[in-house]
Amino acid sequence: MTMENGQHKAATITRRTLMAGAGAMAILPAWTPAFAAAIGETVKVSGEVTRRQEKAEDRLAAGAPLMDNDLVVTATESFADLKLGSDTRVLLGGDTELLIDSFIAGQGGTLELGAGAMMFDRPEGLAKIDVSVRTTFGMIGVRGTKFFAGPSRGRFAIFVEHGKVAVTNGGATREVSKGQGVEIASADAQPSEPVDWGAERIREAYALVGAR
Repeated sequence: MTMENGQHKAATITRRTLMAGAGAMAILPAWTPAFAAAIGETVKVSGEVTRRQEKAEDRLAAGAPLMDNDLVVTATESFADLKLGSDTRVLLGGDTELLIDSFIAGQGGTLELGAGAMMFDRPEGLAKIDVSVRTTFGMIGVRGTKFFAGPSRGRFAIFVEHGKVAVTNGGATREVSKGQGVEIASADAQPSEPVDWGAERIREAYALVGAR
C-alpha cells in the first residue's frame, strides 16, 4: 500500500470523526444489523472512550462487543483494553484513534492507528496470524507478536517486546526484532535502523497505554 493510500485512509478517519461529532448520540446495538457478528469485546476502559461507526456513536464499557469498521476513540488521560478474537489484545492510550478495519479470529486483519499510542499483544506460542497496522508514518506488518506504536521522545516509534514486525515507510522496510525499536521522523521519512531500547524508554512508552 502506498503512503498516498494510507493518507487517504487517515483522512477518511478524520471525516468519520467529524461526522460522528456532528450527529446525535446513538447506541450501536440499536442500529447494528442482527447478522453483524462481533469480532471482539471491550475488556476494560478508564475515562471516556467512545466507539463510532458511520453517524452513530456510543460510550464503550467493559463487555461491549466490537465490530468490523468500529472507530475507537479515547479522550485525554483515558485508556481502553480491547480483545480481538479469543487471544489478541490491543491497549489504547489517551487521545488515540484506532479503526478496526477488519479482523477474523485465527487469521488476522487490518487496523489503522489514526492518532495516539497503542500496544498489540498476542502471546508467544500461539499460531501466527497476519495483521497489518496502517499509520500516518507507514505500515507495520505483524506476525503474532507484542509491540508498541506511538510517540516516544518526540518521534513516532515502534518497539517490539517479543516476536518481529516489518516497518515500511519512505520506500524502505526495517525488520524489528525482540528488544528493538525504530523511529520515523516524518510522514515521508524512512524508519531508522533498529536499536535496542533501554528499560527507561520502554517504561515511558508503556505508560502511555497504561501497561507495565
